[in-house]
Amino acid sequence: MHRHFILFKPYGYLSQFIYELKRKKKLLGELHNFPEGTMAIGRLDEDSEGLLLLTTDGKVSEQIRSKKVDKEYYVQVDGIITPEAIEQLQKGVEIGFEGGKYKTKPCTAFIVTEIPDFGPRAKKIRDERHGPTSWASITVNEGKFRQVRKMTAAVGFPTLRLVRVRIGNVYLQNLKAGEVLEVNDFQIND
Repeated sequence: MHRHFILFKPYGYLSQFIYELKRKKKLLGELHNFPEGTMAIGRLDEDSEGLLLLTTDGKVSEQIRSKKVDKEYYVQVDGIITPEAIEQLQKGVEIGFEGGKYKTKPCTAFIVTEIPDFGPRAKKIRDERHGPTSWASITVNEGKFRQVRKMTAAVGFPTLRLVRVRIGNVYLQNLKAGEVLEVNDFQIND
């Protein structure tokens, strides 16, 4: 009987259970007593937060990764993001990828006017003395390395905080950082 989990991955954790290198890293197994064989479906960088799906079923993991599933991120950026920058993101921007250049596919992006209540991040971002910040939503269905961060930097608004809020039709809901919810299945197909 396979088991499935929805997790709000906190800042500073790796999206994995085993880390072979010498440095001490925070791993997912420290957050919950997951059954043996649990794997993360996809990943979030150590300094990214938000929705992570976990399963003991390799087939489910493969299905979700192989489909071009929409992933929505809320990004807090340095400065007040402009409608022009949002439009550039929507059309696709050029980012560096594997030593070359890559143009991102058109995506959905908009300015988030109400500040999301994700709670404070484990590591303080910075204070308002460094100038204003703003939030945007970016939905992509491709996952190049650090793509969303590279996209906001490409339009002149570096990402300060990145939180994944949705994968397909699975939402972060009201989970707080580090909370885990066990579900019967993901019903990822829209």
